[in-house]
Parts: sequence; structure tokens; C-alpha cells
Amino acid sequence: MATKLSFSRYGKSAVRVVKLIKHKTYHEFREVNVEVLILGDFDKAHKKGDNTSVLPTDTVKNTIFILAKDHLTGTIEEFGLHLAKYFMKKKQVEGVEITLEEQPWNRVKVSKGTRKVQDPYTYGKASQEKKTCFIEFGKKKKNIRSGISELFILKTTKSGFSDFFVDDYTTLKNTEDRIFCTCMETEWEYTSTKADFEKDRESIRQAMLDTFAAHDSLSVQHTLYAMGEAALKATKKISEIYISMPNKHNLLVNLAPFGLENNNEVFVGTDDPFGVIEGTITR
Repeated sequence: MATKLSFSRYGKSAVRVVKLIKHKTYHEFREVNVEVLILGDFDKAHKKGDNTSVLPTDTVKNTIFILAKDHLTGTIEEFGLHLAKYFMKKKQVEGVEITLEEQPWNRVKVSKGTRKVQDPYTYGKASQEKKTCFIEFGKKKKNIRSGISELFILKTTKSGFSDFFVDDYTTLKNTEDRIFCTCMETEWEYTSTKADFEKDRESIRQAMLDTFAAHDSLSVQHTLYAMGEAALKATKKISEIYISMPNKHNLLVNLAPFGLENNNEVFVGTDDPFGVIEGTITR
């Protein structure tokens, strides 16, 4: 039987880099999870057990930490690109795929007399929200996708869902006013490897939050598209944006059996099952 190796890649995952940047008056604390996967001609390793071209995954891990010392000082996109260019210098490497996820930490505010000021050395985890980046870097293809994950947002009004398709199994009632809660994940694709990544990230994030708050939502799909359009308007450096907005349900509690009216005041929050709404908006 004739066989061939049609695809392979390998590398190191879940490399948790904690970086302390010591400025004159404060310390900057960074926490970034990194995955580096290497693509190339590794047929001999798979077919013959010949490892002469295989860079050990332990070396990949060491390289991430070593390069973090001097190069994890700006955005995760800039650090990821530096990693990619380093590994591409190895003659057996034809491409690199790098995934980065940063957990933001904010300096804690402490009491100083009657004022609250940021302590220069004490941090609290900002939220569950994370910064993400995925880099494909090869001899012919260079691509950067940045994003945000686990961004919880909610609004208490200006959201409804009605006049939907009904079949024999439909029990959902029309509503013109409901709680809209989601844990958003989004990822946008850059048109170039050169951009002001931090400025673009903040512009995109703020544009989507502004739209979410102001939009008279007729459905999650309706608001998702409006947020995507706003993101594309916020910067010319991206070609498309993917958004996932799971519908975290808050269901109105029936108080009628107790002789009480529930005018959108008391809800039960549910974790599952939940609706999943996704879309990609392209320029």
C-alpha cells in the first residue's frame, strides 16, 4: 500500500510567560500564553525516525522565554512576529503558526489620605477578557489575526426578538424588551503585518461596545452585523472581522401563580443550553 505524509506540524503549546517590566516608578506585569507550531519537510522523522532536522519542542519553549526577555515589551502581535521571524531563519522551517493569548492585569487602587491612587507594584486581574493573536508566517504567506475573547457584555433594554419563523415545535414567545447578555469572542484579519496594533485593538473594541450599547436590537444577528460594520469603519487596516455572540439567557420568572406581576424585573439566569450566533463581516 502506497502512503504519504500529507500534512504535519509540531511545536510547543501552553507556554505561560510571566514578564515583569521594571520602570523607574512602577512595575508592569504581563501574562501571555504562547503556542508555536512549526511546518516544514519532516518526512524523514515520520517515516524513518531520522530526527536530524527536528528542532526539539523543549528548545521551542526555551526560545519563547529567551526572546520574551528583550522583545515582550509591546503588543502580543509584535512579540509574535519577532518569534515567527526567528524560527523562519531555520533552513528546515517552511512556516510558523503562533497563537498568543494575554490576560490583562490592572494596578490596584489604594488609599493615600483622602485619595485613591494606583499602587505601582500591586495588581488585580482585570476581568476574564483576554487579548488574542494568531500569526501564520511562511515564505509565501504572512497573516495576522488579532482578537478578543471572553468579553462579557449585557444591556437591560433596547433588545427584542419577534416575528421569527414558527413551526410545530416552537414554544418561544415574541418579546419586544429583554435582557441581552453575551460572552463575545471576536477576531479580525489585518491586511498587513505592519499596523499600530494597540491603537487598532482599542478602536475596534470601543466601536463595537458603543454600537452594542446604542443599537436598537431586533435580534442578536442584527446587533452582531452592526458591531462588525462599526469595527471595519474604526480602522482601514483590517479586511474582515469574525464575531461570536452566544446568547446567555435570562428568562422571565412567572410570578402569576403568586398573584404578582413581573414587569421585566425578576429573571432566572441560565448557563445552558444557550443560543450560538456567529458571523463574519467582510469589507
